[in-house]
Parts: sequence; structure tokens; C-alpha cells
Amino acid sequence: DVQLQASGGGPVQAGGSLSLSCAASGFTWDDYAIGWFRQAPGQRREGLSYITKRGNKYYVPSVRGRFTISSDNAVKTSFLHMSLLNPEDTADYYCAVARILDGSISWASFRSFGQGTQVTVSS
Repeated sequence: DVQLQASGGGPVQAGGSLSLSCAASGFTWDDYAIGWFRQAPGQRREGLSYITKRGNKYYVPSVRGRFTISSDNAVKTSFLHMSLLNPEDTADYYCAVARILDGSISWASFRSFGQGTQVTVSS
């Protein structure tokens, strides 16, 4: 079974930094992307960033320049380093995986969201 688990969340003060990890297992696809998402209380889940097995990265505008995604393909682990955090970044953070078959990726193609990790940014 495909499984992903995010970890590393916690409390942080505004302006601070935090790094999250995502451990993935259960697949041996030729190409895939690991994505990071978050869901704030009362809000819809939103995609933040993803990285492909080949190292291509994408960030949504709201986190570009503040968040940095990386990965270690050997152990199927992705990392999300978050800096310049503000209270609006408070949310449960999740990771998921999308199999890439035709070179295209969409937020809707991500699956296997594991248990999230909570990030709380205080002002």
C-alpha cells in the first residue's frame, strides 16, 4: 500500500522557521511527485509545493520565496523548509504523492494523504 506520513510540525513564533519531513513508501514508479498541502481550520485543503523524482519543483505564489522543498529519492523522503512564517500559515500540513505517466501534474492527481502534522504560528 502507498503510504505517506508528514512530521515535524509544532509551535513557532511569527518570523521563525520550521522544517517538515514526509516519509513515503509502497511504490516503485518511474516518475512521481511528492506534494505538500495544508488545511487551516474552516478552510479547504490547498496545495503548496511539489517536487518530482527528477527534481523539478513548483511553488504556489503564497509560499514562493519562503518555503523550500527538497527530497531524498533513495529513501523516498521529502522535506519542506518553511521560513518567515506568519499566523496565516497556521494549519495542518500533509504530504501526498502523484504518479506521473504523461509528464503532466495537477493538484487533483495527488493521492494517499497521510496523517497531517500541525503547525501553529503565534504572533
